[in-house]
Amino acid sequence: MEIFDRDLFTDPELLQDPNPYYGELLKRGPVAREPHHGVYLVTGLEELLEIYGDLDSFSSVVAPLGPFVQLPATAPGESLADVVARGRHEIPLSDQLPALDPPEHTRHRALLRKLFTPNRLKENEDFMSVLANGMIDGMIDELADLQEVEFCSAYAGPFTMLVIADLLGVPEEDHATLVGWLQGDIDQKNLAGTVQANQSGAEVLARLYPYFTRYIEARRASPGDDVMTRLATDRFPDGELPDVADVVRLAVILFAAGQETTARLLSTGMRILAEQPFLADELRSRPEAISNFVEECLRFESPIKGSFRLALRDTKIAGVEIPAGSFLMLMNAVANRDPRVFEAGDQFDPKRSNARRNIAFGHGEHFCPGASLARTEARISFERLLASWDDLQLVDSAGLSYAPSFLIRGLQTLPLRYRRRA
Repeated sequence: MEIFDRDLFTDPELLQDPNPYYGELLKRGPVAREPHHGVYLVTGLEELLEIYGDLDSFSSVVAPLGPFVQLPATAPGESLADVVARGRHEIPLSDQLPALDPPEHTRHRALLRKLFTPNRLKENEDFMSVLANGMIDGMIDELADLQEVEFCSAYAGPFTMLVIADLLGVPEEDHATLVGWLQGDIDQKNLAGTVQANQSGAEVLARLYPYFTRYIEARRASPGDDVMTRLATDRFPDGELPDVADVVRLAVILFAAGQETTARLLSTGMRILAEQPFLADELRSRPEAISNFVEECLRFESPIKGSFRLALRDTKIAGVEIPAGSFLMLMNAVANRDPRVFEAGDQFDPKRSNARRNIAFGHGEHFCPGASLARTEARISFERLLASWDDLQLVDSAGLSYAPSFLIRGLQTLPLRYRRRA
């Protein structure tokens, strides 16, 4: 069987390692239709930017689930845009920010403006530095020369969760509870990506919804001088006060998506550093190069493989006819290796001059609002980890496994061995 005959969205081997499939896609041009679900896979960077910017022709309503949703029936004479507007409530996860279309997306995204002010981000960055130092110090056994740690659960997951918690103004006394959820019976590795996980997304996030609902309602009833109050009392640009449910959905998706993707980015970077010790030494001597290293990690192994769009009208992309009603997958991870943009894109190059052209965080209206936050988390983490750890090694390179997800790309565990730097 040729690799393109296998199902990209369900084949266990491709979920673990999609790179051979990506390579075949790039040979076929910027748009190709996969045979199992009829999804048009868009892999060219230029073509992705075109689709991201064409909000009239392509709807984000199916962004999380793509062909694994059933669209409402179309009435005679009804356009697909009308179907989406009328039947959005019937489509799973379509009320989440990544699935909203303008003007609703624009209105809801505006509610984040008080979270991402320069002053608030600076406060959050200060919190990151203290948190990173404390967590790294806590993982060092003073009596042992050689240390071992499972990086994903010991650092990447808790660190990214607590950074988002601080950004959202979650009271510090609740931080330990949130980390307990992460490491306990709510499996953050399944937040998105598999058909089963996506279909039960509301169940997976069950504890976060009532948690934030309680806080938002309390802050509206009794406002205080804190971040959660500012989030709870912010209004849409037209002055309307959002429903509590609108604010809660926004907080939850920011919390879940921000934690998940940035944790994957950190584990990718640490795996590369453990596999290339000369690179770790170079970054220690030139910490100013860490920012470009982060960009190359984002390009080389994007935490989000892509997202889906619904064609609302007949259109054409790169000469390929796309009929109305078609599902497309905007494959950011493959576009980040587009040979027209990135020379030897299947190779990791920490000095790549155009690494920041990656679209790991999307583009345009749906550009990730937490992109700068994730970049700062990664830069601070790698700075502190490299300054504290030496002789990084993978404990079991053959045993590494990735999240079985058609949307998320990242290690499930990363056992590392290292020495404490003097």
